[in-house]
Amino acid sequence: MARNKYPEVTVEKILDVSQRLFLEKGYDHTTIQDIVDELGGLSKGAIYHHFKSKEDILNALGDRLFFKNNPFEEVKKRTDLNGLEKMKLAILLNQSNEEQASFSAHAVPLLKNPRILAGMLETNRRTLCPRWLELIEEGCRDGSIQTDYPKELSELMVLLDVWLIPSVFPGSAEEIFRRYQCSCEVLARMGLPIYDKKAADLIKNHPALQQDV
Repeated sequence: MARNKYPEVTVEKILDVSQRLFLEKGYDHTTIQDIVDELGGLSKGAIYHHFKSKEDILNALGDRLFFKNNPFEEVKKRTDLNGLEKMKLAILLNQSNEEQASFSAHAVPLLKNPRILAGMLETNRRTLCPRWLELIEEGCRDGSIQTDYPKELSELMVLLDVWLIPSVFPGSAEEIFRRYQCSCEVLARMGLPIYDKKAADLIKNHPALQQDV
């Protein structure tokens, strides 16, 4: 077989097909062979050349969905906002990403895949905690946030976000919205008042959460 001159195109094609199948059939019910069958001529070896496993494909998909619409990069450009306002905007932008929310809510039953859940927590710890910490510390400097626990709150933000994922903590749209309200109240009492009506409305009415889990 000739060497692929455009490996990035192949990777994107594998990820596109995998994302569609994970959403249509679910992660557990999608096999590598299912992915091969939808790739129009690519072999199973071509997939394993780029990804060690189906789990590896899932991790790459999660990274692609995040960095495709990275809210932290967007808020960094906003010199007109203080630290707290940037945090609220980052949350709003993240909740506006229906593609990522739908994938997180429905593609993978995380409780049945503890290795994937552990991997997701580790990835979020490494990628999100430093970004939240940067914004919290900015808010402490400009006075929009008043807390003695910036690092701890950056970690709590990540844990509370996991609480909102239906495949980790099953619940109806109403129950998930109450979790959001509870999270905001807890954070506000610790000096981080992140509640935003626009973000709350998005969570409450998000299409990905309109069907009970």
